[in-house]
Amino acid sequence: MAVTILAIESSCDDTSAAVIRDQVLLSNVIANQDVHQKYGGVIPELASRAHQQNIIPVVHRALEMANVEVSDIDAIAFTSGPGLLGSLLVGTSFAKGLSISLNVPLVEVNHLQGHILAHFIQKPDQEPVQPQFPFLCLLVSGGHSQIVVVRDHLEMEIIGQTLDDAAGEAFDKCAKVMGLPYPGGPMIDKLAKEGDAKAFKFAKPQIPDLNYSFSGLKTSFLYFLRDAVAQNPNFIEEHKADLCASIQYTIIEVLMDKLVKAAKQTGIRQIAVAGGVSANSGLRDRLVEEGIKRRWSVFIPEFGYTTDNAAMIGITGYFRYLKGERTPLSVAPVTRIKL
Repeated sequence: MAVTILAIESSCDDTSAAVIRDQVLLSNVIANQDVHQKYGGVIPELASRAHQQNIIPVVHRALEMANVEVSDIDAIAFTSGPGLLGSLLVGTSFAKGLSISLNVPLVEVNHLQGHILAHFIQKPDQEPVQPQFPFLCLLVSGGHSQIVVVRDHLEMEIIGQTLDDAAGEAFDKCAKVMGLPYPGGPMIDKLAKEGDAKAFKFAKPQIPDLNYSFSGLKTSFLYFLRDAVAQNPNFIEEHKADLCASIQYTIIEVLMDKLVKAAKQTGIRQIAVAGGVSANSGLRDRLVEEGIKRRWSVFIPEFGYTTDNAAMIGITGYFRYLKGERTPLSVAPVTRIKL
């Protein structure tokens, strides 16, 4: 018998709802919050207020697009963390209320697992292309940079992670220093296409094992610009494309060096990428190049599944539901949670 999951994602500044039936995505609706752009970053209080305004119409639209009635829902999957507490509370509270009114179970989902399992979302009348177990996943976002061994849908092990800042944060902070609008990562990606990646050289952090560190790189970039601007006040504007290309190249080099090392150590050739930074065209191109060079099977998510979305929460909730996992109404969201 078919299993229909309504999924809700509200971990940061995007309100999203999706409907999944037996791994097949029927709808995925996302409401973005433009209010944060003028502040140069997400303001938690504004984000939670916007979620309150968006969640009902977003859920209604997701059900409508999927041509699904509320009576067809078997379970409600929702993001329980990690994320902004106020934002998580809106999604969690709504999921609880709907669960009670429909008398259907809740299934909590780890946001990070959702990013990884986005690779298993299927579309109607489309042959699925999915990594085989075990596979390595480079999970890179604004808050996380991890290398994960995925042995099963719900069995994952982190073998490398950032010791401080994440790759996505490094992109955004470097963009902010250059005066680029928020969110800075996509803007760096855009300008990097016009620049020379070898124009400026930035030292790569030497971190043992498979771990990452981006705080030093971020600081060195700041000091480099400070000294350059002291000599030429127009330096950033005159070299913006080259700066973007160079910092992007360095961040990607750091990420890929450890991923290649992890593949060699584990012997795994099934390689996937996930998270917001997986939308970066430079990283996607580099993964394809390394895949050809090293005979990897490379899996890159659709752009729609790279940022926060309920489809990835739905597919994870589906696998948890099949495993018999149910979440009590006493559940509380958490800002930090391990994979």
